[in-house]
Amino acid sequence: MSVRFTGRTVARKLTRRAEQEPALAKMRAMIVPGPGGKLQPLEREVPQPGRHELLIRVHACGVCHSDSLTVEGHMPGIQYPRVPGHEVIGTVEAVGPDVDGWKTGARVGVGWSPGSCGYCTSCLHHNEFGCLNVQGATGVSRDGGYATHMLADVSAVAHVPDSLDSIASAPLLCAGITTFNALRNCGAGPGEVVAVHGVGGLGHLGIQFAARMGFRTVAVARGKDKEQLARDLGAHEYIDSAAQDPAAALQALGGARAIIATVTDSRAMQSVVGGLSLNGTLMVIGAVGALTVNSLDLLRKRAAVKGWYSGTAVDSQDTLHFSTLHGIESKNEIYPFEEAQAAYDRMMSGKARFRVVLKMA
Repeated sequence: MSVRFTGRTVARKLTRRAEQEPALAKMRAMIVPGPGGKLQPLEREVPQPGRHELLIRVHACGVCHSDSLTVEGHMPGIQYPRVPGHEVIGTVEAVGPDVDGWKTGARVGVGWSPGSCGYCTSCLHHNEFGCLNVQGATGVSRDGGYATHMLADVSAVAHVPDSLDSIASAPLLCAGITTFNALRNCGAGPGEVVAVHGVGGLGHLGIQFAARMGFRTVAVARGKDKEQLARDLGAHEYIDSAAQDPAAALQALGGARAIIATVTDSRAMQSVVGGLSLNGTLMVIGAVGALTVNSLDLLRKRAAVKGWYSGTAVDSQDTLHFSTLHGIESKNEIYPFEEAQAAYDRMMSGKARFRVVLKMA
């Protein structure tokens, strides 16, 4: 017996089937269409996590100056469109194959590091930040947190304490980890002089971390108007670099065992190097390009200039736990997700006090 379907019958069957099948979940993202392009909203299907990946529901994402690398196309090899953002706090929504130790609903954070393989030469020597197989950065080589959902390699994910507010704490995943990690690797001990150069998005967190770590914390910035804020954050001393030679002022305090340089002006950074003590280290975390220093002064003091990479997932986790224990907070301006372009423009203007955060609906 043969059965013949009319076009109308087939259409009804297809309609019924479509009604019975669940609609694919949608997500929203702010994409950079190409180098120099404005952020554009895009709706697309929520991706499924692959092997060693977690699907994260984003609750908040900080807006960092490093996002300009993606927006302006300063990093070679970026594939567009790309979703920026690497100061992410959210919850696990789905767990991919071969992932152990994580469950849906867990609070997580993702920073600049995209993860690591765990078996290359760099990883085996505990230099996961320089992994030979997993390279790039969150929001640069893979989509980041300017979105309602994102995928992350499980090796890039940190546990977030329940007591930390997602929106208030998002900048700790970059500005926080960068200053915290530089300070705990600067070589200074409790009671020694540590200067934080700059009282801005990085510096206002660096002062808090330095004071809580037990250093004699010196804030260095231009103008008397920042002194009260610096002292409120925990600075024991304040040096106005517009009114006096900051290097000489540091030497009057006995010299700095470490200077955490957060500024983005090479001449300003050069002006403090002479303030290092014997065996002192200038920890460079502000990007200034070429930097000129007096090599004879470094030789005489056995001093050093050292760059510091922000850190990996375990460093993020340590930063968050330390912040919880000591009440360290980022001062933020908060924007709704839909106003991502305005938030980015505000951050790039340099007028934000002090970090900018996107809040997801």
